[in-house]
Amino acid sequence: MTGGELLEETKRRFIQLLKFQGDEVYRRELQSEVVVSRPLSVAEAIGDPGRDDFPIIRGREVLMQATFKGVAGQAFTAASGDFRGTLGDVLALPLDENFERAVFIATMNAALRYLGKIEKTVHCRDDGPKRCSSLAVDWLRDQEWEMVGLVGLQPAILEALVKAFGRERVMVSDLAEAGSEHCGIWVLDGLNSGEIFEQCQIILITGSTIVNGTIDDLLDRAAEHDRRVVLFGVTIAGAAYLMGLESWCACST
Repeated sequence: MTGGELLEETKRRFIQLLKFQGDEVYRRELQSEVVVSRPLSVAEAIGDPGRDDFPIIRGREVLMQATFKGVAGQAFTAASGDFRGTLGDVLALPLDENFERAVFIATMNAALRYLGKIEKTVHCRDDGPKRCSSLAVDWLRDQEWEMVGLVGLQPAILEALVKAFGRERVMVSDLAEAGSEHCGIWVLDGLNSGEIFEQCQIILITGSTIVNGTIDDLLDRAAEHDRRVVLFGVTIAGAAYLMGLESWCACST
């Protein structure tokens, strides 16, 4: 898929699911107030994870939270801002910019959770990221692969992968950290990381790629090389459900 096709199809399926409840219910839901009050503070978003190298701590991204009838949904984004409106207002957003996409994704996650379709729409806090990285290693031990790719630098997961499997079996790419070194591994450019898809049998891709607009290209590359993709994090919860994508987020709530 290219040009935001996956996001547009996700939106179409979300609207279809809402309409499936009936016209009267759908019209009422469109008038329900949605509040994205503000990006969460670091303490609210992840608490104290015991390390300071997460992108949200370094100010490179924020965690947007939307509420729908008292239920929370979240999405990571590099854009920051406030939004207040109805579900209808959210569905009318053009989705051209990161902020608009983050508002839509966070709201969709909240609404789908309210409807009982998904869980795990709130990011883990405190020791959650550390537990998550340990569980990721345990999960990967049961899979078949020679090399694993991490698209989107999640430092706790990268560190755990390197410690468990060795630097020679792990590759990583990122938009903001390209050209730097982490855990003894050179971080590839997130927009030009074909090597990962050529060499890695399993590729863990951050769900925030649906917000920054890169997910279509990444999935196209994976399909071209017949690679298994597992999307991780709370951001992708709703889209993964609607689109039938494999996802993993062990410690979110």
